[in-house]
Amino acid sequence: MATDVRTEIEDRVAVLTLSNPSRRNAMDLELSEKLVAAVAAAVADDGVGAIVVTGEDPAFCAGGDLSELATADPATLRRVYSGFLAIADCPLPTIAAVNGAAVGAGLNLALAADLRLAGPRAKFDTRFLQLGLHPGGGYTWMINRVLGPQGAAAMSLFGEAVDAAEAERIGLVHRVADDVVAAALELAGRAAAANRELAVATKATLQLTAGMTSRAEAVTVEVRAQAESVRSDDFKQRLAALQQRISSSR
Repeated sequence: MATDVRTEIEDRVAVLTLSNPSRRNAMDLELSEKLVAAVAAAVADDGVGAIVVTGEDPAFCAGGDLSELATADPATLRRVYSGFLAIADCPLPTIAAVNGAAVGAGLNLALAADLRLAGPRAKFDTRFLQLGLHPGGGYTWMINRVLGPQGAAAMSLFGEAVDAAEAERIGLVHRVADDVVAAALELAGRAAAANRELAVATKATLQLTAGMTSRAEAVTVEVRAQAESVRSDDFKQRLAALQQRISSSR
């Protein structure tokens, strides 16, 4: 079967499905390039307000293509990274619906999303050191940000692989869902139902304030952004609709 990234749009949510079934959706150069293109197309579509990325069953993404990595120079490695970095750099809200194994580069892809949900068969495994590979693609920054130093060390240095339940317990995923894509669609739909520019601005503010050292800095950023949203036609229309519903319920 051909390597592909299938795109389906439902209720303003673009579901991107990695499809390289013979390689358990391994992130080779072809798949990475197609994921970059799929993310770019979703962002360019004003009818899309959020993105869900998942894998064709039974895997999420089994890592990088080792035959390509064996001869990769830095430029080639960046091409491999480009797929999950497209998710990391996406201005729209993103969810990883981890339906199966997320290994190496596949774990990077999951970490690159704003939110991770796990299906019952999900498994998270760095496997870099066991393969004689140094982590790449921003992995060390992402795993530290999500799990903190001790959790990052457990997975990265000591080879601890975790299943869905343990991933939820340690905070690697937001929650476990029996139908992980349906759960991701439901969550993503909430973001997609919001004003697109407002959702993009809110995500950007979350990223900006995460690196700040004081609440005062965050307040300065937020007051400007909130004042702008208060003046928007979208807020005025939603406020009027809310006031009408309150008035009608009395």
